[in-house]
Amino acid sequence: MPTKIRLQRRGKKKYSFFHIVIADSRAPRDGKFIEKIGTYNPNTDPATIELDFESALKWVKNGAQPTDTTRAILSYKGVLYKKHLDRGVSKGAFSQEEADKKFQEWLEAKESKISNKREKLSAKKEAELKARLEAEKEANKKKAELISAKNAELSENTEETAAEETAAEEATAENTETTTVEAEATPEAKSDEKAAEEKTEAADETKETE
Repeated sequence: MPTKIRLQRRGKKKYSFFHIVIADSRAPRDGKFIEKIGTYNPNTDPATIELDFESALKWVKNGAQPTDTTRAILSYKGVLYKKHLDRGVSKGAFSQEEADKKFQEWLEAKESKISNKREKLSAKKEAELKARLEAEKEANKKKAELISAKNAELSENTEETAAEETAAEEATAENTETTTVEAEATPEAKSDEKAAEEKTEAADETKETE
């Protein structure tokens, strides 16, 4: 029976992850499978891969054909390299101890690369977070300056309005005082005019008597 190593879709819409399965090549993509050997989650950075290494190696040696994506996963996890080393041992190219040493060195180098990548990603995220915080801080500062300037403008306008109202009140008070003075002075002026008229009439009568 021809078998394939392939992905079987799981998860939610727009957040899917996959099971890595051994299935009959004639079976539907998400149909029945023979064995589940791992999971693959591309939503994380880097992608999260859980794999039963020995089971995957067994199926690869037995002729199971991986799809393009699962081949990349098997290569990433060292399954294909381990198969290559075991074939070299079986052909007498080198001993099992040498093969194990080579594979261990490969694992250490791989782990170092993964660790460096994670550190770079972490540093990048921290830098992005710091940049966002600085941008937010600068935006808040500008906002505070705008509010302060607006408050100062409102205060200045309030002071000008108060000064104008005070000046208007003073002008009204002056007009009131002037009107009062004129009103008080009017009876005296009329009295002086009447006295002058009476004096003139008396003088005229004196002249006529003479």
